[in-house]
Amino acid sequence: DQKKGGSRMKNLFQLLGGIRNPQQFLQSMMNNSQVMGNPMAKNAIDMIKENFDFIIIDSSPALGMITINIMTASDSVLIPIQCEYYALEGLSQLIYTINLAKKKLNKNLELEGVVFTMYDSRTNLSLQVVENVKDNLKQNIYKTIIPRNIRLAEAPSYGQPINIYDTRSTGAESYRLLAQEVMERDKEIKEK
Repeated sequence: DQKKGGSRMKNLFQLLGGIRNPQQFLQSMMNNSQVMGNPMAKNAIDMIKENFDFIIIDSSPALGMITINIMTASDSVLIPIQCEYYALEGLSQLIYTINLAKKKLNKNLELEGVVFTMYDSRTNLSLQVVENVKDNLKQNIYKTIIPRNIRLAEAPSYGQPINIYDTRSTGAESYRLLAQEVMERDKEIKEK
């Protein structure tokens, strides 16, 4: 049942988030005496993580309290970078924030790596973004690159993941490759 965290995919559970009443949310955050590093998300994940191989928390790219609290609850961060100019501007700030969260709130937090998204092989800009990040970032860069794909853009408007909306699309195949790469890296880490 989707309302209870189920999905149409076997072994996939999702908890859909969102702020229905922003004013009420902000007020509750302001009344909370421990806003930054709030352990609620970490405590909730700790209670269930033994039941899952992976728990993925998809958050907005904003560097606000919610993102900081998610970093407090996470083992690692995988940064998707859109192959566009403005994405580069926020990357250094995000890495700084990850390092600060690790130092002050979650000593186990690791930078999992970087994955390029919305890559358009027809443009020089996409290639320049990839080369710039590779030249300046000494972090793990995933081999899988997610292309710009109209089917990827359409899927959310139908409330479906790409592997259901159009399983044979280039975008779906790219995300399957990324999932495989993530699992292979996880296996390598566990074997060390």
